[in-house]
Amino acid sequence: MTFSISGFCKKTGMIGVAITTSSICVASRCPWVRSGVGAATTQNITDPSLGNLMLDYLEQGLDTQQSIDKIIKDRNFIEYRQLALIDNKGNSSSFTGSKTLGTNAIIKGDDCISAGNLLKSHKTVEEMSKKFSNNPNLHLGERLLLALQAGVDAGGEEGSVHSSGLKVAYEHSWPLIDLRVDWADEKPISRLMDLLKSYEPQMDDYNARAINPSKAPSYGVPGDE
Repeated sequence: MTFSISGFCKKTGMIGVAITTSSICVASRCPWVRSGVGAATTQNITDPSLGNLMLDYLEQGLDTQQSIDKIIKDRNFIEYRQLALIDNKGNSSSFTGSKTLGTNAIIKGDDCISAGNLLKSHKTVEEMSKKFSNNPNLHLGERLLLALQAGVDAGGEEGSVHSSGLKVAYEHSWPLIDLRVDWADEKPISRLMDLLKSYEPQMDDYNARAINPSKAPSYGVPGDE
């Protein structure tokens, strides 16, 4: 009931996830990012704690496969989980439990990993990886969303998708991008792309205000002079 793409940008060092599903609020529980470390998705019958745990293991020095293997060994109900993990060098690993729903697939691409369950076909993940690889010069956020839309266009999942999310980490402990559509009757990815286009001109300003507000641009709100 969920499909996602996680990717790394070699040019900038950004790392992120784009994800969509038929359920409400997918971005609140499934995608996880950490600057200088990696990006993770925990989907299918989701255990949200596994996202940060995968990133913790990476930060402790395990590689992507070791991080996945440790979770498989240590956690209960792992047969219900589908996991994907990519590090800040573009290495990736995954796991699909035996009780993952419907048609499911995971594909590693160049600096990306695509994962999905309850899919109409494997083409969903294939086309996401292909689209990501074909757009290396775009900003990572746009690149991920275009790849996610390619998955929809290739068939998506068995039902209609209603929520989506985009997270990108870069340089700081907070995400550079953390946008979501928690519910839309139709086209949540298009709505998310509109959000990104509105946010992108202000993205660096919000970082500047966090780092040094005395030198940051004005806020552009009523009463701000």
